[in-house]
Amino acid sequence: MPDRLPPLTALRAFEAAARHMSFAKAAEELNVTPAALSFQIKSLEDHLGAPLFHRLNRAVTLTEAGETLAPGCRDGFTALVAAWTTTRRLLDSATLTVTAGPAFTAKWLAPRLYEFAQKHPAIELRFSAALRMMDFDRDQIDVAIRFGQGPDQGLWSLPLAEEWVTPVMTPDLAKRYPTAQSLRDAVLIIDQSIDFLEPPVNWTTWLTAAGVAPFTAHGPRFSQADHAVDAALAGVGVTLGRRALVIKDIHEGRLVAPYKIALNTHARFRFLCRSGTEERPHIRAFRDWMLAEIEKTRDVTEALHIVDPPPLET
Repeated sequence: MPDRLPPLTALRAFEAAARHMSFAKAAEELNVTPAALSFQIKSLEDHLGAPLFHRLNRAVTLTEAGETLAPGCRDGFTALVAAWTTTRRLLDSATLTVTAGPAFTAKWLAPRLYEFAQKHPAIELRFSAALRMMDFDRDQIDVAIRFGQGPDQGLWSLPLAEEWVTPVMTPDLAKRYPTAQSLRDAVLIIDQSIDFLEPPVNWTTWLTAAGVAPFTAHGPRFSQADHAVDAALAGVGVTLGRRALVIKDIHEGRLVAPYKIALNTHARFRFLCRSGTEERPHIRAFRDWMLAEIEKTRDVTEALHIVDPPPLET
């Protein structure tokens, strides 16, 4: 039997019919008439020399030959679609799709996007705020911003600014709690989103680093860091603010960091993209813009004394 492949249109008609188990639904998907789809499948069966479907009164089922052919056809067309999509994205420098966590999107990206749009009006930004790790090809992602300690195997990775945490509050609350010791009387907002970090970065380790005997923190607990920051902005209490999520508010005076002791998280936000795409014009433009924005608030970090979390007594 010759190995010459049948026409691609016939294989496409078979793949759709096998997936739907319906000639009518397959014809609708492919935007052809049922008669045209039946003709394509009949030509494929003639090429093979065997039927691929049992044609019943109101349904179809696959023959043994059809069962054998269907998985390979499905995988083949999935691979073709993925390759075609990736190739088209390679030529598209006008659209940039970025994924980042909800907190980073809300507190770092969103407040600054107007400036990027002003500098790069030809680039259309699209965002997907999600914590799950996305597949760059399957999800059509150009850039991912992720927080943690890595590694980022198989990706081009650029660590961004050193990440720290320090108590932040409104200026009015800072007048009420002028020293670290006075925090015993404050509502301490707890951000549980960084509980995974090792060594631990929390109220106990910060108080120890500040020379204050640790005490039990009493206050609302949030699983999302941006919610903890919003609570602090509303004057609910004091939170351990993460650099990227509070630095703009500190720089512009909505929050203050009065105690100057900050804990190094030993984790960073990283700028990630597929290896080989890091110098594509729209990706490079976004990266350079992010680095420039980080520089604008460097004075906040320089005003702090950043220390490693002290070991906890066991």
